Amino acid sequence: MPQQSSAQVTAAEISRIAGVTRATVSNWRRRYDDFPEPSGGVESSPLYDLEAVRAWLASRGYASAASPAEELRTTLRLSAHGTGDGEDGGTADLLLLVLAAARRTPDQLTAAARLPDTDLAVRAERDAAGVADAVPGGGGVRFADTDAAVLRALYVCVRDEGGQATLGVLAERELEDSAASGAYRTPAPLADLLARLLPGAPARVLDPACGSGALLEAAARRGAAELYGQDVLPVQARRSAVGLLLTAPPGTTVSVRAADSLRADAFPDLAADAVLCNPPFGDRDWGYDELAYDPRWAYGVPARAESELAWVQHSLAHLTPGGHAALLLPPATAGRASGRRVRAELVRSGALRAVVALPVGASVPFHIGLQIWILQRPEPGGPEHKSVLFVDTAESSAADARTDARTGPRTRGGSRSASLDWARITGQALDAWHAFAADPDAFEDEPGVARAVDVVDLLDETVDLTPTRLVRASRADVDPAKLAAEADATRRSLVKAAKSLGRAAGYDDWDAAGGSAREWRTATAADLARGGALTLLRTTPEGSRGRGDDDGIGKGGHGAGAARPVFTGSDISRGSGPTGDPATVRTDTAPVIAVGDVLVRAVASGGGGAMALVVGEAEAGALLGPHVHLFRPDPARLDAWFLAGFLGAEDNIAGASTGSTVLNVSPGRLRVPLLPLEEQRRYGEAFRRVHELRAEAQRATRLAEETARLLSGGLTGGQLLPSSREAAAGTAAVRGRGGDSPH
Repeated sequence: MPQQSSAQVTAAEISRIAGVTRATVSNWRRRYDDFPEPSGGVESSPLYDLEAVRAWLASRGYASAASPAEELRTTLRLSAHGTGDGEDGGTADLLLLVLAAARRTPDQLTAAARLPDTDLAVRAERDAAGVADAVPGGGGVRFADTDAAVLRALYVCVRDEGGQATLGVLAERELEDSAASGAYRTPAPLADLLARLLPGAPARVLDPACGSGALLEAAARRGAAELYGQDVLPVQARRSAVGLLLTAPPGTTVSVRAADSLRADAFPDLAADAVLCNPPFGDRDWGYDELAYDPRWAYGVPARAESELAWVQHSLAHLTPGGHAALLLPPATAGRASGRRVRAELVRSGALRAVVALPVGASVPFHIGLQIWILQRPEPGGPEHKSVLFVDTAESSAADARTDARTGPRTRGGSRSASLDWARITGQALDAWHAFAADPDAFEDEPGVARAVDVVDLLDETVDLTPTRLVRASRADVDPAKLAAEADATRRSLVKAAKSLGRAAGYDDWDAAGGSAREWRTATAADLARGGALTLLRTTPEGSRGRGDDDGIGKGGHGAGAARPVFTGSDISRGSGPTGDPATVRTDTAPVIAVGDVLVRAVASGGGGAMALVVGEAEAGALLGPHVHLFRPDPARLDAWFLAGFLGAEDNIAGASTGSTVLNVSPGRLRVPLLPLEEQRRYGEAFRRVHELRAEAQRATRLAEETARLLSGGLTGGQLLPSSREAAAGTAAVRGRGGDSPH
């Protein structure tokens, strides 16, 4: 038997390991004489020996409630000083080990996890050394006997859940450690949008501020064969390299360096087909003094307060003539007075092709609406660019975004971003950009959404490139009759939706529990899966090796076609159909959802919306997207609506959520009451009615916002006029109350 490293856990840690509440742990301590005695801490906050707790839980069937990912999280939390002694701390060394472990077979990983502590540390060092050349700063990794618990948990997590899932667990801790530096991951839908805005199929792509590598991963999904990244934080550069090597197709060139791109460009001679970048914002220490005469400033020396315009020109300098760049920038870049001269030259030269405004909440910082700048390096003798495209995707979802920014969880994981309608945002941006890029002179403006503005009209004293200002200026071109018809049709739909909402709200078929609230005898979803009452499915990450059948967790492998839509967490929240991009999943292994499946969002969000959904005929056949758990019940034993109602319950989700920067729902820890099928169906019908109420409320809210937007815009834009009948009625009402007109 291997020597197991000793560790101590709190009652809160025990509740997470067992998948129960803190109150349950307190109850165990009182009821069971054989519950482990405290081994440390103080009376008000005792500590318990981890191995003694696990043995006690195993004797009562609770030991398997925590997934390998949760076991790794717990072990990392219990590791007082991290692991390894590399220059960036223990997490950076573990990132390197993830890459090495992902290249081993499941049997090899099992054998490694069973080694004694000393041999395990030696094995981990040897594995990490084998991939050191592929990762920046990969040398000098050292592990000790005291690191064995973390190493063992890491090998098991890679074996059972794959390298990407393991990398995600380490990233949670890494981002906490890097919070002061502003490190965060670009949300996947936004990363995919930026990659899809690059025309054609660029083979060589650079991200000079690559962070975790999300943009380069998106480029790889679009077919890029050479990926180059640089980041000032060594731990971020290492994470980016590991993530890309795990996910990029075989044969892809991956080169990531750790250094400041503006001060110490690691790829000075690189001419890329495309550049993707989400640079740091508001950095006044970007090198203004020492870089004043840098040849990259072909469009003007950026002011000290304009670090973003330095990144814009750095990106253009790395492009081949005619190559494109897409950068995510704060809105101030478009209108700040200090950047006027550089903006004017970018417009005059034709380097700036388009600016796309995003809704509030698209990415960090969540409280402002960011912009995407699309640039093209001018070609000698190439076509003259006479106009710039401006797209405003923010307006129709502004209310939802503002609500989400106020109420959403304060995380860096993009859960606020997930609540946005990315299908609509992506469609508006791509449709307008593709039409404009194909023939700028023939582009037809879409009032309120997209407008091509002549260069001469932009070169005024301010050179303000804010899309909202420029796009809304085109409202005067809207046909009044067309707008009136659209507003009336939307209003009629709202009236119908309000009637449907009234019918749904009329449901009152329930009784108060007598005396006190009903108590449940429950089982975890993992227990039900082992007993065959349901099957748990998930989308297989790149490079993962699904775990065996003994835990009840299934894998994909349904031969899904690439044309199928993808069901995302935001689709569940909004109650919409599947809107995800197939490029975000492995379509050859992603599970195909079927009628009666129950989908649960994998990231808990405080921004509202449903957590669970029962699949109907309209949704069947779509692919299971990332960050969604699929529960497939045996209809002879479990009612689908009953299951969805309890799985999505607020208390249940809270008890099964882990993590601090990102709240992840562990599916196996969700609990379900054990009730006869007939009683389940009664609850299921009640939950179905509740679902209808929420869906009708969301539909009515969307239509109300759209109706108000059309009417308000038409009145202020001059296309709609107040009715003379309404004006007369209003005057009569005032006079009837004895009111006088003010003078």
